[in-house]
Amino acid sequence: MKDGELRERALKVVPGGMYGHLNAAIFAPGYPQFFDRAEGCRQWDVDGREYIDFMCSWGPIVLGHRHPKVEEAAQRQLAKGDTLNGPGPIMVELAELLVDTVPSADWAMFSKNGTDATTQALMVARAATGRTKVLMAHGAYHGADPWCTPSMAGVTPNERADLAEFTYNSLESLEAVAAEHDGDVAAIIVTPFKHDSFEDQELVEPAFARGARALADRIGAALVIDDVRAGFRIDLRGSWEPYGVRPDLTAWSKAMANGYPIAAVTGTDALRNAAQTLYSTGSFWFSAVAMAAAKATIETLRDDDGIAQMNRAGAQLREGLYAQARTHGFTVNQTGPVSIPWLSFEGDADLSRAMFWSDACLRHGVYIHPWHNWFMSAAHTEADVARALEGTDLAFAETRKQF
Repeated sequence: MKDGELRERALKVVPGGMYGHLNAAIFAPGYPQFFDRAEGCRQWDVDGREYIDFMCSWGPIVLGHRHPKVEEAAQRQLAKGDTLNGPGPIMVELAELLVDTVPSADWAMFSKNGTDATTQALMVARAATGRTKVLMAHGAYHGADPWCTPSMAGVTPNERADLAEFTYNSLESLEAVAAEHDGDVAAIIVTPFKHDSFEDQELVEPAFARGARALADRIGAALVIDDVRAGFRIDLRGSWEPYGVRPDLTAWSKAMANGYPIAAVTGTDALRNAAQTLYSTGSFWFSAVAMAAAKATIETLRDDDGIAQMNRAGAQLREGLYAQARTHGFTVNQTGPVSIPWLSFEGDADLSRAMFWSDACLRHGVYIHPWHNWFMSAAHTEADVARALEGTDLAFAETRKQF
């Protein structure tokens, strides 16, 4: 098999053969490591197996793979140039679009990855306040730089010295941690809902969101929403906009350009001067092709009501999975927004059922994940979800026999 051959070759030239969150060795045994192509809501691995894709490349694909409007915009820009001596006009156009789309945005700065954006946002907060401490939820993922990576390998304790943790959705916990660091809190960074790996997702309680906003105002700290994972799948205006809560700074990436590498920080006028004092840059941060793709992605989501389509498809998937689980005698939890779903088996502390079931789903042409949330795209049609549910039903039947 080509996948096995590539893994053997990679072992000789790549540490461990693969690293990071895409390392298939830490998933169920049947997961392919290498992929060949994609179209719409489908991917094909290097051995030619086709999957209906509910990971969407771990979030970046929001309109479907190789969406024609995005590809046309990217190719049009590429024909003129990509990484130039300075940004193209598209940078201004994209920043204007973000400011017009996101009510909390008066300006935008660009980079390449979600980690870039969350780190940049905290730098702005510290530059503005002259303070050091950042409050974050216990277990939250904000990127892979030393200050936030889940692993302490290669990380010194000093890198974490200015972090203090609270319990997500507990305003009492957040208030207590803020009081411990009274006068030195630069920022509160929080995800729009709790999406920690290996755990059921937890939607934000509106009272917590509003309380975090009020606390930040009271202590003079910046409220930072890490919308890297959820941005452009819940609400184009920002994931807490439906609660009437607007952050001072927002970190964006993943779905922003339908697979092209880009990230952004948006912020309020009050933080504009602090933002311009940063020395924050990268060799490829101003490449124009990804910016053109981002502009086309956001406009297409807006004009085609892409989030509504994701919600319809996600609701169809959730209802179908609940019905199948009941039929096969399983109690499951489905958590998070329907556009960013996840399924867990009750009483499955070691994930043995989830691992077996997800592996069986693969064999029946459905790509999901046993311990990380999934992602819907606007390319998932009613027919695609119905076809996927045929595969998940067979997987439930096999899991019932196993357990």
